[in-house]
Amino acid sequence: MASGETIVMEGDRRTRHVFLIIQGYVKVVSNSADGKVALLAIRAGGDLVGELAALDGSPRVASVVTVGACFVRRIGQRDFLDFLARHPGAALAVNATVAGKLRHATWQRIEFGTSPVPVRAVRMLLYLATRYGEATREGVLIGSLTQQELAAMIGSRENSVHKILRELKARKVIETRYGRILIRDRQALCDAAGISEIPSEYGVWPPPGPHSEED
Repeated sequence: MASGETIVMEGDRRTRHVFLIIQGYVKVVSNSADGKVALLAIRAGGDLVGELAALDGSPRVASVVTVGACFVRRIGQRDFLDFLARHPGAALAVNATVAGKLRHATWQRIEFGTSPVPVRAVRMLLYLATRYGEATREGVLIGSLTQQELAAMIGSRENSVHKILRELKARKVIETRYGRILIRDRQALCDAAGISEIPSEYGVWPPPGPHSEED
């Protein structure tokens, strides 16, 4: 699929299929009452999206949009449910995934919703780098993330995020590259976030990639 394609539409009551992300990234977004688009999450290869509607028959709670070229597999609701019925281990894995997403949404609201904007911004950068970044010789690269999307994720204004990123760039903590952000100094970002080590909820550092800090 090409970049910018909507594979799940918020509020859709008709479709119940599930998508398995084989390769690439998608963003989970929702429209707020004031017409703004909030970025709720990013999903990558190996993740399921759209499974809630398949499991409980409810309307879609958010939209899913491709970020860059993606390879996804569409699975019909009946095929999905039949597979889970025949494979209890897979059903348990899907249930654990859904529970994990809900638990993480609660944790993220507490983690990022009670701190000042600069702290929320750098913690989100650490989280995205750990979960979805790619380790390179220069640092960890977060791909396909705009300042507007980062602002939406932390509940801030875009100009505030622009100022924060500009200051981090001036200190050589990060670099910005055409919609991508390179984390050059993990410890400086941790210091700005008010943490000594990256929490286990973020994931394991460094993320996978062709190079790591131990090369």
